[in-house]
Amino acid sequence: MNTADLGLPVDVPSTALFTDHYELTMLQAALKAGTAERRSVFEVFTRRLPNGRRYGVVAGTGRVLDAVENFRFDAGVLGFLRERSVVDDETLDWLADYRFSGDIWGYPEGEVYFPGSPILRVEGSFAECVLLETVILSILNHDSAIAAAASRMTAAAGGRPLIEMGARRTHELSAVAAARAAYVGGFASTSDLAAGFRYNIPTVGTSAHAFTLLHDSERDAFQAQVDSMGRGTTLLVDTYDVAEAVRTAVEVAGPELGAVRIDSGDLLLVAHRVRQQLDELGATATKILVTSDLDEYAIASLAAAPVDAYGVGTQLVTGSGHPTASMVYKLVARAETADPRAPLKPVAKKSSGGKTSIGGRKWAARRVDAYGVAEAEVVGTGAVPHELTDRQLLVELVKGGEVVGREPLDVARERHAAARAGLPLSATQLSRGEPVLPTEYV
Repeated sequence: MNTADLGLPVDVPSTALFTDHYELTMLQAALKAGTAERRSVFEVFTRRLPNGRRYGVVAGTGRVLDAVENFRFDAGVLGFLRERSVVDDETLDWLADYRFSGDIWGYPEGEVYFPGSPILRVEGSFAECVLLETVILSILNHDSAIAAAASRMTAAAGGRPLIEMGARRTHELSAVAAARAAYVGGFASTSDLAAGFRYNIPTVGTSAHAFTLLHDSERDAFQAQVDSMGRGTTLLVDTYDVAEAVRTAVEVAGPELGAVRIDSGDLLLVAHRVRQQLDELGATATKILVTSDLDEYAIASLAAAPVDAYGVGTQLVTGSGHPTASMVYKLVARAETADPRAPLKPVAKKSSGGKTSIGGRKWAARRVDAYGVAEAEVVGTGAVPHELTDRQLLVELVKGGEVVGREPLDVARERHAAARAGLPLSATQLSRGEPVLPTEYV
């Protein structure tokens, strides 16, 4: 199953080389040592949240499922590996038949997470699981960072819609992934057509300053846009003089003018002046959209302004200062033989510098208080306490190599809204603080 099965028009190409060289050399050595087929459990988690963040957001899960499903070594890929002598012929023969046949469990997309949360659990032979490390981390680290920034921005916006406008501020493929993650985090639409094409995200856009500058006068530009797009369009009013542009916009489009966009200046002051002017001109239903390098703090500062929507670019696609979620992919349990019935033994890295990990195949649950508000993230390796059995967080995503957990993007978006609403109120504060929930190990 791939994106086309959800009615989406773009399939994911082979992801086999979205990996690090040493994943394949580890495979080669394990095949020679006879340890490659040992049953293993890898987990994705983060040891800490970015400084000052209160919660993380799981995003990219659907893209991970596509990547796992399309992790195939075709003739071209194998030829490249052979030409570069990355691995020996025995390993190439093994790779030619590679299909992930294990199981994957994880936090569903849109869910929140905390330090130590087992965000994704990958189970199978060491050989088939280790190859997926880099592509899984590259997707989850990027998308979760963007979704976390988007979540903070949508919380700060207080219900006003946000438009993702960052395509020109990042890699062209990252822009598509960022738009998807922003949608999970609560953004209403994107300017990026590729994201709309691939993920069915609503797309919006009207004109830039270049369109105004093209014409002999601002009035001519506004008239051309209204003639083309109708009176409900959004006119950009800060190319020259804002007050004059607003007056001209209403004269051209009438009180039915859909919206005006402000892209520079003191947005708080200008928004108040524009609202007053629009109302005086009878355009009381015309909305105000603001852009101009916004982040969650700038959005929060405009809470009292007569702003109806925000457009966000640079700060969103760079994670608002935290472009990665710092997730890692660690072996936490493995068998001592290749016998599929061999018991799993917990394993963990022990080192200085804060890079230790906890061994064992983990479950996670979220405990709530008497009011139904989350109060702790509980992580364990043994039996799940009875009172937490209905609060478990991990869901089955892949079973026996077959994807079973794919879902529409709107489901993840709705899940995130519900998950954030279930956290303590302090979760959405922008002031620096510790994670809003403690992680308890049992």
